[in-house]
Amino acid sequence: MQASLPEAEMLPVSCGACGNRMALFFRARDYNRGVSQREFCYGRCLGCGLISLVNIPDDLERYYSPGYYLLPASERVIEQSLRHEQYKIELVRRFAKTGRLLEIGPSWGAFCLLAKRAGFSVEAIEMDRECCGFLTSKLGIKAIHSADEVASLAEVSPPDVIAMWHVIEHLRDPWPLLERATERLVPGGIMVVATPNPAAFQFGIIGRFWTHVDAPRHVHLIPIELMRAKLRALGLEELLLTTRDAGSLGWNAFGWAFSLANLTEIRMLKRVLRLIGRVTALLFSPIERREGAGSAYTAIFRKPVASR
Repeated sequence: MQASLPEAEMLPVSCGACGNRMALFFRARDYNRGVSQREFCYGRCLGCGLISLVNIPDDLERYYSPGYYLLPASERVIEQSLRHEQYKIELVRRFAKTGRLLEIGPSWGAFCLLAKRAGFSVEAIEMDRECCGFLTSKLGIKAIHSADEVASLAEVSPPDVIAMWHVIEHLRDPWPLLERATERLVPGGIMVVATPNPAAFQFGIIGRFWTHVDAPRHVHLIPIELMRAKLRALGLEELLLTTRDAGSLGWNAFGWAFSLANLTEIRMLKRVLRLIGRVTALLFSPIERREGAGSAYTAIFRKPVASR
């Protein structure tokens, strides 16, 4: 149970997940991309443990600068990218072999393409206009260009699979999306949500410099138990909730390399620290492979056939 904090450290906001009070947790800058030197304040809920950005910038879209979404320049680059995404379709096919699949926030569409090749009928909702154009014109996938994912769900066919790979943490208010997505999901369909793990061993050591904080683009860091509670409250049944799937394990090594580089603004030192980070990842791998200690987690839940 978390100890109460002095009144001076309490924040004048309530938790968006449970309504409890929030305490100042840390302050950070945009260490990952350096779009600005502005300081961002993150609070932690004294009830459910949700970590949230308090001073969300009005111009949040500015922090998704040109180059945030890198479109592949050739077929060779596409095929290389697909190898890194293969674990996703393998994971999904453990629980759903075919049907309609919707990805929310696909970027240029590597997973969408893998799902299409695996026999799924694929649609996407994406906020970046250029990515939408690439999905439609190059990959032949129906893509809705919208920053309002909740409203856009009305425009897609009821899916058998809804996938959100590291998207939910970017949303100002993720809970209406989970609710509406559950409503649209067909009975027996599955929802896949992958997101950073605020209980990560890495976060406990690196703190505000942790690359998975990604201020201010990551608005929330959602504890595993909170995600479980929210999805269960929507009537979904847990199939998998783990920090040990292939994708989550991959974020561990990435996290050490890029988090250590965040400790300096000197470009040459960043390169050195990334190399040190790769060695550090090997040293701490046995710890981070323990369930619950990894840098990210993947949740897969099913909507009951007899819908509640």
